[in-house]
Amino acid sequence: MCLTIAIDGPASSGKSTIAKRLAERLGMTYLDTGAMYRAVTLYFMTHEVDVADAQQVCDALEQINLSFEWIDGLQHIFLNGEDVSETIRTTAVTHFVSEVSAIESVRKLLVEKQQAMAQMGDVIMDGRDIGTVVLPQAKYKFFFTATPEVRAQRRFADNQARGIQDETLDEIREAIIARDLYDSTRTHSPLKKASDAIEIDTSHLTVDEVAELLFKRIQEQSAVSGE
Repeated sequence: MCLTIAIDGPASSGKSTIAKRLAERLGMTYLDTGAMYRAVTLYFMTHEVDVADAQQVCDALEQINLSFEWIDGLQHIFLNGEDVSETIRTTAVTHFVSEVSAIESVRKLLVEKQQAMAQMGDVIMDGRDIGTVVLPQAKYKFFFTATPEVRAQRRFADNQARGIQDETLDEIREAIIARDLYDSTRTHSPLKKASDAIEIDTSHLTVDEVAELLFKRIQEQSAVSGE
């Protein structure tokens, strides 16, 4: 049976960074589910898909092919053969991704792809509905939280590092708060903590501290279950 680890939480709570670190340490495959939704969002934007038109959305989804490749130690996502790893991180995509992610047909398609990937080997996934919808039977589940202020600082610093300077820190904070509300109240696969997930507040912890905490929790649970 494949080993599965689910990490959920709101934007900029540290999910992806920790998932990558943990995957490397445990020799697992990391799957960035958020990148998949961003890639679909990018396609919708560039092809001017009306997200309110169910037929347009379904037709567009049939034209989308997503794949991952590791290049120089980094995971890249390809949309119809084009590397869009950087393009999907733009502010425009960030502002639109929640709306696209809330579409039932989009979630259904990507959840099916994610579940299929989880059948291929040991995998760690991060997102908003991994422990509740994508991998409800995941062996280990974690739910990250952090204050909006801390998450805004992280997103701002990440944007600066990428050369993205079209949003102020206050604008990012307000956008994060708005996205939290949208993601947690959407009809399909809302952001919420799985009942059996371990909650971790990453606000005042370093990446190394969070990674070590998760590693120890996994070791403890493995010991209890006799693995």
